[in-house]
Amino acid sequence: MRRVHRVDSPVKEQSLTQTRLTSTDQNERPLASLGRLLVLAGLALYAVSAPHSVAGAAIASGFAGLGWLLRILGSGSIGLRRSKFDLPILLLLLWTVASSLLSAEPQISVPKLQALWSVFLFYLVRAAVTKRWAVLLVGLLIVSGSVGSLYSIYDLVRGRGVVVDTLSPDSPLRRIGIQVHDAIWRVDGRRIYSLSQLDEALRNAPTDRPISVSVISQGEHVERNSLILSAAEQMRTSPSGIKGTNRSHRFRASGWTRHYETFAELLQMIAQLTLGIALANLRNHGANRYFRLAIAVAALLTVGIALTAMRTVVVAFVVGASLISWRSLRGRSKIVFTFALFFVLGVAAVVVWQTRAQRALSLSDPSSLLRAQVARVGLTRILLHPVFGHGMDAMKKHWSEWGFPGKDMLHLHSTPLQLAFDRGLPALLIWLWLMGAFWLHIARAETHSRDMSDTMSFGILLGLLGALTGFLCSSVVNYNFGDAEVAMLFWYLMGIAMVVSETTSEGCMTEGKAGAPRPTSVAGPPPLH
Repeated sequence: MRRVHRVDSPVKEQSLTQTRLTSTDQNERPLASLGRLLVLAGLALYAVSAPHSVAGAAIASGFAGLGWLLRILGSGSIGLRRSKFDLPILLLLLWTVASSLLSAEPQISVPKLQALWSVFLFYLVRAAVTKRWAVLLVGLLIVSGSVGSLYSIYDLVRGRGVVVDTLSPDSPLRRIGIQVHDAIWRVDGRRIYSLSQLDEALRNAPTDRPISVSVISQGEHVERNSLILSAAEQMRTSPSGIKGTNRSHRFRASGWTRHYETFAELLQMIAQLTLGIALANLRNHGANRYFRLAIAVAALLTVGIALTAMRTVVVAFVVGASLISWRSLRGRSKIVFTFALFFVLGVAAVVVWQTRAQRALSLSDPSSLLRAQVARVGLTRILLHPVFGHGMDAMKKHWSEWGFPGKDMLHLHSTPLQLAFDRGLPALLIWLWLMGAFWLHIARAETHSRDMSDTMSFGILLGLLGALTGFLCSSVVNYNFGDAEVAMLFWYLMGIAMVVSETTSEGCMTEGKAGAPRPTSVAGPPPLH
């Protein structure tokens, strides 16, 4: 069967560009021009930092925010238009504030309100970015995520920390539950790769406060935050009191981020975005060089997800990838891609089996059982405060008092459950309304862009639909909306979705007014826009 190629034509963005900060004016004031450059530089820096560092991402966002303020002062315009998402966002924010003020522990919940600033990225991107810049920012994000995935592979090959072979009877590490075969890989936030580095870190540790020791136990990352060393213990030849020479290669990949859960959630969204671009090129142009490059990068990102051994995120990725593949592919390609996704599940299952505790694949491991117990307790307590909830993070002070099992798990590991528990059932309903509105908007925009000749817009929207689907699937059993790094990327990508969908819609109206037919085939390789 001969494949039909499409010709890509630039989307006309004139009317939208006039309303955004990136629209340049020959008479633009120097302050406004400087602000515009700072906004775009900050958003680009965020795309580079997002997969690796919450601090870097926050600094980049602040940099962009400062630029937006200067641009507003210089031009007298914020560059925004109203959208159908403003009302549910406003209601969710207001309900969260009310819930915090009425919290069981307002002194804990009110300071937590600072986390709400991440929604600022949604409006900043919408105000500052055109479709051309959206493509550039997506490219930077994909490249940065790929570097993180490559580093994770290298990190696993190199190994982490030092595996405990023997533990002396008087070792201070016994006080924090360190056992033989555990691997110690970080002391007070600093990574170590040998026994000599471990002893040196303990010798130089402060004695006036507890220090944290990061441990890999049966593949799981565990934080021990209560180690206090005496001066006499630091004076020993080996303050650790252990023997060990080998590094651990049995751990869950986390890139440069603080935790594998965060890393997996970030890579899931970035991988879907890359996959969407690959599938759009395959549909419109066949297996051209852009498809081959994008599918190779998507495969690299998928490997990074699998190496985190996050069962739920892997399944969420497969669900999202299945959705966008069935929406975009035709005929035999659907079957081939479906088998490829089953292969991804198989590889991830092997990683889980090799890395995590026994019975992890059957969901009967201690982590899964504890999650189920916590969810049951949480459901019963939601009914006690159904309107405004208990308040954000109030459960951390009352974990045992409110009947929750264990000591280390301090949230419900489910976004819907956590929202209902912290902020009340109305907040959960508003969140569902917002997520449904985002999903339907992107799905409709993707359908419109599929019928146009703009492969890049089609690919970005297709990938964002997969990213949102995967995010929502994972949210059922992970509190990803409460992870600052994940929430920031979520709002950032939703802003890009609005920019691309608006320019696509504008292109449809422009073509409709012109009445000119779009070409459907051409000899030779088609260009990519």
